[in-house]
Amino acid sequence: MTTTQAQATPDVRHTVAAAGTRHTIGRVLATLARSIAIFVPVFLVATFVTFALRSLSGLSPARIQLGEDATPEAIARVEAQWGLDRPFLVQYGDWFDGVLHGQLGTSWTNGADISTLIGLGLGVSLSVATFALLIGVVVGFALGTVAALRRTTWIDRAITGFVTAISVMPAFVVGIVLVAVLAVQLKLFPSAGYIPAEQGIGPWLAHITLPAVALSFDVVADVARQLRSSLIAAYRENYVTGAVVRGLGPRRVFFGHVLRNGLGPALATLGLKFPSLVGASVVTEWIFGLQGFGRFANDSAQAGDVPAVQGVLVVSIVLVVVFNLFVNLVLARVTPASQRGV
Repeated sequence: MTTTQAQATPDVRHTVAAAGTRHTIGRVLATLARSIAIFVPVFLVATFVTFALRSLSGLSPARIQLGEDATPEAIARVEAQWGLDRPFLVQYGDWFDGVLHGQLGTSWTNGADISTLIGLGLGVSLSVATFALLIGVVVGFALGTVAALRRTTWIDRAITGFVTAISVMPAFVVGIVLVAVLAVQLKLFPSAGYIPAEQGIGPWLAHITLPAVALSFDVVADVARQLRSSLIAAYRENYVTGAVVRGLGPRRVFFGHVLRNGLGPALATLGLKFPSLVGASVVTEWIFGLQGFGRFANDSAQAGDVPAVQGVLVVSIVLVVVFNLFVNLVLARVTPASQRGV
């Protein structure tokens, strides 16, 4: 090989690597643009329907503050103080402008800032939900992968039976069992309460472990089932057969072809799991004595505090949009099918 050829080889590799990097960035940006184009109108429609909740509910701060026997004049005076006598679209415009600036209004029941109240509970729920999602992903991916690699064997049947069993267990039943066994009898974990991470990682993990495990069962089941099915389907594709014929080893075939193409359905499952974990944890929060987002939503709904309920719905919408956007970006990066726009 001549000196000129030796110098040209690194240049060619550098050019190919740069082109691949530009292609990857362009693909991610295209996915981001498509996701935003879908999520923005969805967010606008969802917030409009959310704000219309007050008019549809027929509730009023005057009824909460003055009682059912209040006179029409007193009701009109209180509603004017809250700005409810203005046209509906004017009210919506002011409220939506506040939402864009992180201001979700004022509680009808205690006059507190709703953004502050939600922030206090959301920190608790996000801690539990994130840990539950992590447990669900790790255990679910492990079970789904082993079941797919040992398909049609007793291991596959055992994992499938276990996953089916935990999928029908309600989180509150699992939570009660965990408290009775691990907290009360064995005293391995605290039975209730919450300590912020700022006060110590160890106590924080100790307090969120049991509720996170209780919530993770559904995630484990869904991830394991989806991953097992998609991996088995990927093994039947022609590109896997071609890789085997070319002499690639089982490990390289699995990680280079099967896993990357089989991740899509399992990752897509996570798109709605995380927001649902945050919003559907009210029973678990009651069991473990947590003042979280779900419990705040339940208390606000029972009190008829419409602005607080609207704030909860807006935050839930944002969680769904942001997490699905994140999942779409991950799919665009790691799965070949998404890279082709499939």
